[in-house]
Amino acid sequence: MNKAQLVEAVAEQLGGRKAAAEAVDAVLDTMVRAVVAGDRVSVTGFGTFEKVERSARFARNPQTGERVKVKKTSVPRFRPGQGFKDLVSGSKKLPKEGPSVKKAPKGSLTPGKTGVAATPAAKRAATKRAATAAAAAPAATKKTAAKKATTTAAAKKTTATAAKKAPAAKKATTTAAAKKTTATATKKTAAAKKATTTAAAKKTTATAKKATATAKKTAPAKKTATRKTTARKTSAK
Repeated sequence: MNKAQLVEAVAEQLGGRKAAAEAVDAVLDTMVRAVVAGDRVSVTGFGTFEKVERSARFARNPQTGERVKVKKTSVPRFRPGQGFKDLVSGSKKLPKEGPSVKKAPKGSLTPGKTGVAATPAAKRAATKRAATAAAAAPAATKKTAAKKATTTAAAKKTTATAAKKAPAAKKATTTAAAKKTTATATKKTAAAKKATTTAAAKKTTATAKKATATAKKTAPAKKTATRKTTARKTSAK
């Protein structure tokens, strides 16, 4: 499998060739830069990439058999992890789906907890993330300010609407109370008029009865007086 085939295989899992190519390039570049800087790149279940120093030594030229002095040099070395060895040897079966290597232990991917110095690539990545965050900060601030202004405007609008509704509600309440008071007063006035009329009628009836009784008492007296007067006139004649 070459790099292009590796990108295609990764693209099947990520869903895009461009993203897969960028991911593969980023991983390889980070690993190479870390090893060149003398750091060790260890992937749990897969293996370890590290830089090894080879001291000066003598070797033989395979064509002539002559001894040749080899200078001190540095070479990269890869040591496969136990999980990788077990899968290659056949002692463990390769899963049909999912990751073939064991996942990293919990907390091992958190920076600052492993005790290993940060690699230059990691430093560059952190710097890039910081720059991106710094660039995004003004936009986020503007967005927050705009959201705050919108919220303030909405609150002011709600307050103004409530302020407008309050006098109307108060006026409606006052009008209803006034109508209720007027209705009550009208009822009381009608009741008072009715009571006054009834009292006057009763008083008039009582007066009429009293006048009738007086008239009845006075009538016989007048008749007797008339009889006496008539008798006197007759005697005189």
